[in-house]
Amino acid sequence: MALRGVLRPGFVQLRVLDMDKALWHYQAIIGLQIVSTEPDGRVYLRAFDEFDRHSVVLRPAEEAGMDCTGFKCDGEPFLLEAESALAKRGIHTEWVAAGEQPGMGRRLRVHMPTGHLLDFYAEAELSDRAPLTRNPHVFREPPSGAAAIRFDHCLLYGTNVAAAQAILHEVFGFELAEHLEDPTGSPLAVFLSASNKAHDIALVEHPEPGKFHHASFLVEDWAAIGHAADLMAVYNVPVDIGPTRHGITRGKTIYFWDPSGNRNEVFAGGYTFYPDHPKRSWEFEHAGPAVFYYEKKLNDTFLPVVT
Repeated sequence: MALRGVLRPGFVQLRVLDMDKALWHYQAIIGLQIVSTEPDGRVYLRAFDEFDRHSVVLRPAEEAGMDCTGFKCDGEPFLLEAESALAKRGIHTEWVAAGEQPGMGRRLRVHMPTGHLLDFYAEAELSDRAPLTRNPHVFREPPSGAAAIRFDHCLLYGTNVAAAQAILHEVFGFELAEHLEDPTGSPLAVFLSASNKAHDIALVEHPEPGKFHHASFLVEDWAAIGHAADLMAVYNVPVDIGPTRHGITRGKTIYFWDPSGNRNEVFAGGYTFYPDHPKRSWEFEHAGPAVFYYEKKLNDTFLPVVT
């Protein structure tokens, strides 16, 4: 297989204000499974079709948002090469010790120009509830909630997106799949892929550093998006917008909030990306259909509300 270096998004650690309410939401609505609750108060969860021990970490805090997000890589040599390349660029990094998250090897933490912490790691313990691999059924046990297949990506708001994009491309091998231009023609939002997904991370230029827009969870198809919408209607989950479709990525989507105010997404579809494809771009005057293809206009909350 040709995929090298960064393999995929691995986890996201979110801050939540009320752990009981958050756990109900991430289980009953998104369909995640609790893996463990640790003495420091953090709770670890995973989607039913993920092999690694966990993909979502919820940390009790006084303010909502994201602490960090991590990417699984193909080995320690790649991390050491990245550390050296980042040092030459003057980018601040540090090593997070193995075991800081249970079952996780040491992580190269990169302080990005956008104000975010991105972790890169090579070792993660396999889940004892991982998908079956010998004469496998489609699931080990029936999925619940919206039946999230995996944690898929984050969209992050921050300063100096161009510098962050350069780091992710030149050091970690991410490719630009698509972008939205600002009124001057400069990139406002970039959609970067380390694989052949439409995006593995997205970044939006914003005057404040370190802001979190959403964490996305993959579901199977339009029917799963509809089922998620039904759950949100029954349980009065606050919805930002959807079900709808993006022009960018072509993904089907619903955006909604967890009880702490962190935005979530359930996402299905999206085009297949290959690095030799021409890059897709959207002019700012077409931002409406780029973001919400059916409505052809932005709502009042999607761009400005972040944590």
